Amino acid sequence: MIAEDYLREGKLDEAFAELKKVVQANPADAKYRVFLFQMMTVLGKWESALTQLELSGELDAGNLAMVQAYREAIRCEVLRHKVMSGDRQPMIFGEPEPWIAMMLEAFKLQATGHLPQACQLRAEALEQAPAVSGTLIDSDEKPVRFEWICDSDPRLGPILETLINGQYYWVPMHRIAKITIDPPSDLRDFVWSAAHFTWSNGGETFGMIPSRYPGSETSEDAAIRLSRKTDWECVGDEADPSQYIGHGQRMLATDVDEFALFQIRSLELDVEMEQADPEPDDETN
Repeated sequence: MIAEDYLREGKLDEAFAELKKVVQANPADAKYRVFLFQMMTVLGKWESALTQLELSGELDAGNLAMVQAYREAIRCEVLRHKVMSGDRQPMIFGEPEPWIAMMLEAFKLQATGHLPQACQLRAEALEQAPAVSGTLIDSDEKPVRFEWICDSDPRLGPILETLINGQYYWVPMHRIAKITIDPPSDLRDFVWSAAHFTWSNGGETFGMIPSRYPGSETSEDAAIRLSRKTDWECVGDEADPSQYIGHGQRMLATDVDEFALFQIRSLELDVEMEQADPEPDDETN
């Protein structure tokens, strides 16, 4: 299929145009609707992606489980971007802690142009956040022992963005006992990575991790949109040039090295197992 050839070459606009022609010529073929839905998520065309997703379910009942899962993922993605712009708040997994509230406030400050205040507040929050050691298994099945882990994007630090039970969550690393991450196998995996979580309270669930940093879908670089690389944009000033935000594939930093999300097969964290309580406390919008 020509659209797939264009996609392999990273020619997104050409792939999208060719795929639309194929769908127009085969409007009742569900597999092309699925392909178009996935292409539109890469491009950040959320409403159109949802339309194609719903149509794929109407044309083939075998797609209904996928429709349910990714309908919620698209909705979460829209909310996620509002959180990143400081207009909304995410759900918080577990009992809210003061340092997490400070990270949220720093996010708002940075989104509204108050970078020095955001950096100061974030630094205070990170001093309070617990460091979590553990073991990472990479794509070569090699174990890597680390003393601390966090998102490479300083806006998030020791917080993992997740989609759980149809909700967008911030999960502090110390609430996680283990994550198993599926390697990408389909186009939609370059937008959301499927994962299995074991929590520090012993609970388990399946969910997703956003594969890309927010805003990546608007990049002119197809490799950024397709999570094929990560770029860092300096948003600091002369007084503090160390402030960056990520574009493209998510990365996690440790005291040993940095790891792209698709390099990671599992993370096992040295957390104190808690008594099981009801699933996450919600700190809502």
